[in-house]
Amino acid sequence: MELVRVLTERGYTVVGFERSSVDISDAASVERTLAKEDPAIVVNSAAYNQVDVAENEPVPAFMANGLAVRNLAMACRQLDARFVHFSTDYVFDGTAGRPYTENDRPHPLGAYGVSKLAGELYAQAYLDTPLIIRTSGVFGPGGLKTARGNFIELMLRLAAGKQPIRVVEDHVASPTYAPLLAARTADLVEGKQHGLFHVGGGTPISWFDYAAMIFRVAGLQPELRPTNEREYRTAARRPKYSALSNAKLEASGIEPMPPLESAIEMYLKARENYFSTK
Repeated sequence: MELVRVLTERGYTVVGFERSSVDISDAASVERTLAKEDPAIVVNSAAYNQVDVAENEPVPAFMANGLAVRNLAMACRQLDARFVHFSTDYVFDGTAGRPYTENDRPHPLGAYGVSKLAGELYAQAYLDTPLIIRTSGVFGPGGLKTARGNFIELMLRLAAGKQPIRVVEDHVASPTYAPLLAARTADLVEGKQHGLFHVGGGTPISWFDYAAMIFRVAGLQPELRPTNEREYRTAARRPKYSALSNAKLEASGIEPMPPLESAIEMYLKARENYFSTK
């Protein structure tokens, strides 16, 4: 949604596909669909991102995040189209204790991370100059329209429940506002960039501190308590420190991300506008 809006605003003719309109896990379907449009650029933002479910259902995750990328890459090679693909901070194990760069060796901890790394490798195997963008903790207005929502919506929902809220304090990421991610993606495309780029929110922060920031910006004061990985077990192992460094992005001349607090303010304003027009 954000990519379509940003690229359209920049003068591109954009054709967006819903999940129901093309099965990207079906190579023949992908080839037919893209051949009909004959695009100059193909952007893949589709993903299976149910991290815990993937541990028990690795095949659907690998089909969507790995083999589907292979299908898209092969079709792009046939059409001589540029390919832009989104990946994740979960390709890392989180043991570096600092923001990851594009030169760091991937080491995923679970089925989801493995499937996303497979997608990267397929893009690199079939194409000479794919653009692969790793990001982290994406949140945006699209979360207002889906049942799963996003982390901010979860926190606001829990705050309305008046019960103590427990959030892990020993996991660090770099939450990324979707409209800003879309804009930086368009910048990379227009700059003819290719290879790996990290586009994170620019602020390494624990999920606990992120929740506290959300409540501060929203003017809420729920009871927020820290917890940790030991107390809050999940089916999938998650990287403890998966923040991404934007140094390469910025070195290419692209505008740095604003502070996370500003991004949260942007989101809450967009949220207010959304509900005021419903």
